[in-house]
Parts: sequence; structure tokens; C-alpha cells
Amino acid sequence: MSQFQMGDMVFAAEDLFNEPVEDTGESAIPGVNPGALLTAVGTRGVVVNTGHAEAAPGVEIYLVRFESGADGTLEEPIGCLSEELSAEPERFDKA
Repeated sequence: MSQFQMGDMVFAAEDLFNEPVEDTGESAIPGVNPGALLTAVGTRGVVVNTGHAEAAPGVEIYLVRFESGADGTLEEPIGCLSEELSAEPERFDKA
């Protein structure tokens, strides 16, 4: 069973960056510079879908829309691994 389900509120457990494609160095997300910060640690989001990596069927991927700005606008979804997410907001040190 998945650690997170569709509709679950989650938090970024670490800063998430647009990692460049290993073979080419190009952006993994079109229109976003390679290495750009996608969301900061502690940012709240919602799981909108779950799936598995084609190259590694045992690896679960969570599609998450994280909030941006004070109004809680949801950004475009990004794929996250379970270790990049947390269900607990208080575990993050805001210092």
C-alpha cells in the first residue's frame, strides 16, 4: 500500500530542484531552468496522483501540487519520491 494517497496533504521534506536529465543535461521540466528550486522545505502540497517509475516499477512516484504565495495558489504538479515528502508539518525547523 502507498505511503500517501490521492488527496493527502503533504509537506516537502527537503528543497526540491529541477534536476537536469542525466544524459543530456537539459531541463527535466520544460520551461524551467535545470537546477531551479521547485519548492522549499516545509511547503504544503496535495497529492494529485500516484504511480511508478517505468524504469523502476518498485519505486512509487507521487504527483504533488505545492502551494505558492500567501493565497495558497497551487503550482503545476511535480513528481516526488516518498522520502521527499512528509505528512508532518512540525518536523521542519524554520530557523
